[in-house]
This record gives sequence, structure tokens and C-alpha cells, in this order.
Amino acid sequence: MESVRRGYVDVGWGQVHYRTSGERGPVALFFHESPLSSMAYEQALPYLGRRLRAYAFDTPGYGSSDPPPHDRFEIPDYSAMLLQAADALGLDTFAVSGVHTGASLALEVALQAEPGRATHAILSGVPLMTEEDRRRYLASWAPSMRPTTQGEHLEWAWQRYQRIWGADSDPGVLHVGAIHVLSVLDRYQWAYNAAFRYDPEAGLRRLACPTLLLDAEFDIFADQDEPAAALIPDARISIIRGLPGQLPIRVPEEYAARIIRFVAG
Repeated sequence: MESVRRGYVDVGWGQVHYRTSGERGPVALFFHESPLSSMAYEQALPYLGRRLRAYAFDTPGYGSSDPPPHDRFEIPDYSAMLLQAADALGLDTFAVSGVHTGASLALEVALQAEPGRATHAILSGVPLMTEEDRRRYLASWAPSMRPTTQGEHLEWAWQRYQRIWGADSDPGVLHVGAIHVLSVLDRYQWAYNAAFRYDPEAGLRRLACPTLLLDAEFDIFADQDEPAAALIPDARISIIRGLPGQLPIRVPEEYAARIIRFVAG
């Protein structure tokens, strides 16, 4: 398998951290779900790098990327910084791929790029929700949390991922979620809330490149795959059965194989 390398690029107000693998083939950019980091793609990148030049970015404020200057950055703002990161790396054309918040980021990067730069889109768990659902998620999904003297925040983080990713998940998978939310505890909800404020419907209608809705069968947004596909001019759906989500973490080889088939043939 290909090795994974890491680096930083300068953007408008700080640095963006990325992981990359692969020396040849089409370029593909990867954006993670909140509040994770490019570590979510750590196991998938060596497989992706066999046929692609794959770059997985830390969303600003997560992982090792510098945070935005305030908590009212919206999805288009985050995406503009990530597009600047791709520009700084000299990546002229690319596929975009993302999970949940990352799906909205991938969509916006494709829309903000000059026509023809985004060759393919791979979206997993597009948060295509009603306004009522958006208000509900904003009110309840990501409450403020601070460290406590008795360490209750540590138990909260573990229980959070048992609840949303499934209590029967492999402990290593739950550990990935828990350590990430704890590492950005003071701002973990920033990109979450930006994603809940962002409505992707109009952008999906404008998406001009071939699009793959690659999803887990029991992802929390899996029921939106068909409505999303109906909005996109050139879309197809690919489902990995029996899983609740987090495809790059749970099944990195299969996840990579389906993306490679779609992007590189």
C-alpha cells in the first residue's frame, strides 16, 4: 500500500493541515464529518493512493488546522478556505468527497471552484433536511460542553458516540469519535452548527459533475440519498450494507475501492 504523508498550507487566516497518499492518477480531495479530522481517512488513504492522488484535509478548527476567527463561519466560508488549500497545493482539477458536514463542504468546494475543476463528487450522508429538522438539530445535537473537575466530560464523550454511532460499534471506532470531540471541546459544535444552517438543496441542483451518493445502509441521513439524487443532474447511489456510517473508518478498503471505480474507472 501507499504511504501517508502530512503537511500544512497557508490560507487566509492561518494554516490547514492535510494527509495525502498516492503519486499518480486523478486528484481527489476528502473532507471529514464533524468534529473529526483527516485521521478519519488514515486507514483509507493507502488504498486510495494506489490509483489516486488523495488529499484529506482537517476542516479549519479541527484536527491540526487553525480555527476560524469566530464561531459564525458558515459552510461557504469553510469551503473557501479549503479551496485555498487546494490552490496552494497546485491542484488544478480534482474530485471532491465528504461525509456529513464534509459532504456539504465537498459540494461547496465544487460549486466555488471554476467550472470544470471539480471532475466528480462523492457525497456520503448529505444532510438534506427540512427547516424543522435543522432547527431541531441546532437546538439539541451539539450542546456546549466544558471540562469538569470530576471528568464527567470524558464519560459524556464516550456515551455520545455509543449513542450516535451504535453501542455495539468496535471500541476502536468509538475511541476515534471520543478523542476528537474532546480535543476541540470548546468549539466542537462550530462546524456542526454551520452544517445545520446550510441548506444543500440549491447547490445539489447546480452540481455539474458526475456524482456518487456513497452511503452506509443505516447512516442517519441514508433516507435522503434518493431525494438528493433526484436533485442532481448526473447522480447514482451506492450503498454499503449493514453499517451505520463512518465508512472510511469501518471499511476503508471497500470505501476506497468504490471511489476509485467511480473516479478512475
